[in-house]
Amino acid sequence: MATKFMLCGFKTCPWVQRTAIVLRAKQVPYEVSYIDRNNRPDWLASVSPHGKVPVLVIDGKEALFESNAIVEYLDETLPPRLHPEDPIARARNRAWTDFLPTFARGANGAGYAATEEQFAASVGKIANVFGAVEEVLGARGNAGPYFNGERFSLVDAGYASILQRHTFIDRLYPIGEIAKYPRLAAWRDALLATPAVKAATVPDIEMVWRQNLIQRKCWLARFVPKAEEATVR
Repeated sequence: MATKFMLCGFKTCPWVQRTAIVLRAKQVPYEVSYIDRNNRPDWLASVSPHGKVPVLVIDGKEALFESNAIVEYLDETLPPRLHPEDPIARARNRAWTDFLPTFARGANGAGYAATEEQFAASVGKIANVFGAVEEVLGARGNAGPYFNGERFSLVDAGYASILQRHTFIDRLYPIGEIAKYPRLAAWRDALLATPAVKAATVPDIEMVWRQNLIQRKCWLARFVPKAEEATVR
C-alpha cells in the first residue's frame, strides 16, 4: 500500500513550499491542510514543539516537523534521490541547506519590516547573503541551470521558495539588488521556471503573499495596489 502524506502549514510559508517542491519533484501524491496563522490548532504544539510549520503527517499516524528533517526523510525513502551520491558533494549540499535560514533572513527580512527604517536596514543586509551564494555558484564547477548542474536537488528546492519571495518583494518595491549577482539571478530564473516549484503553492500565491503583508501590518503593504487590498481574506 502506498504511503499517504498530508502536508500541513500556512499558504505563504516558504518552508511549507520547500516540502511541497520535494514531493512534486519526486512525483509523490500528497494532500494539503492549510492552517490559519492567527488561529493555530491545539494539535500543532503537540507535534511541533515551537508551533511552526510545516508538519508532514505520514499515514495518519507519524508526524514530522522542521522542513530540513522532512525533506531529508523524503529523500532517503522516496526515489529519485535529490542529494548527490558522492559523499563530499552531498556534504557540501547539506552545508548550503544549513545556510538557508540565514539566506532567508537576509533575502526576505525587508518584506516583514514594520517601518521604513527597518526596511532600509534589512535591504542593506541583502548583499551579504547574495554575495555568499554568488560566490559558491561561481565555484561549483558546472554551468547549471541548477546548483549541481542539470539535476534538480534539495539545495534547489530550499532556495527556490526564498528567491521567489524576494522576487515578490522586488516587484512590489523594486530593490534591484539581485541584478548585481548574475549567477544568482540566472539560478533564480531557472528555479522559478521549474514545474515542481510552480505547482507547489496555491495558484494565486503572490496575491496571497501580499495580503499577508497587509494582515501583518508590514511597511511594504502600503505599496499593495488598492484593488488587491480590498480582497484580503
